[in-house]
Amino acid sequence: MTAQALKLENCYRELGLRAQPFSITPDTEFFYPGSQHATALSHLRYGIASGAFSLLTGEVGLGKTLLCRHLLRNPPGQIRTAYIFNPVQGYEDMLATIHHDLTGEPMERLTAGQYQKAIYDALLKMAEDGEYGAVVVDEAHRLSPELMEGLRLLSNLDTEKKRLLSLLLVGQPELDRTLELRSMRPLSQRISVRYRLKPFDRTETAYYIRHRIDVVRAEGEFDFTNAALWWAHRTSKGYPRRINQICERATLAAFAAGRMRVSAAMIWQAAREVHKGYR
Repeated sequence: MTAQALKLENCYRELGLRAQPFSITPDTEFFYPGSQHATALSHLRYGIASGAFSLLTGEVGLGKTLLCRHLLRNPPGQIRTAYIFNPVQGYEDMLATIHHDLTGEPMERLTAGQYQKAIYDALLKMAEDGEYGAVVVDEAHRLSPELMEGLRLLSNLDTEKKRLLSLLLVGQPELDRTLELRSMRPLSQRISVRYRLKPFDRTETAYYIRHRIDVVRAEGEFDFTNAALWWAHRTSKGYPRRINQICERATLAAFAAGRMRVSAAMIWQAAREVHKGYR
């Protein structure tokens, strides 16, 4: 552990926290089960369990990846998942990842057709055991039209009576626009579950901040004043990533001032520093 990391850890400990409460990394321990994210999770779990095509979109910083990873850690029963987090790759590489994630078995380099056959055989074997496959593609707005078409063709790997593979695309709003293209109609028409994440309102922002503190609280009464919570929403516009960045700086300011309460002034100053980084 570096000296800087050790210094930060001691800072949080003195505030009664066992870890950093506002990290921007997608740690599933901090998944916020608010109304919006809970609804999105319910929709996506239904989509995966039913073998449907599902779509989750939202602007940068709204928590799509965290929600996605929470779903992967808590999938519906009898579902095996394949996770594509780097969609900028060749089709064969994507098929190799899907096969490995579903089966756990490494394979030698194959052609696209051979990979498709191997995946289909694996899905049939899983179906015999009452299991189904799901492919989750993060950053899906970066997919090329060719890869999107390849995923659509892959989803045709089913039997006359059973859907063997579901597909979840997760990406920024550009993904919606891509799917509106005429060439994407065959794929777009098959999407039956759609959800669009939006920024938090003022109440959700307050609950979100206190939820993250409670997750790592070990002791004490560290908190944000009501005015600080109001300013946190106003300055972040309800985007979780910006909330985390602003609240992290404000938390360190409270420690430096020897206080157990984050004030509105601390949030205001933290927001000024964070917003400079966006310029």
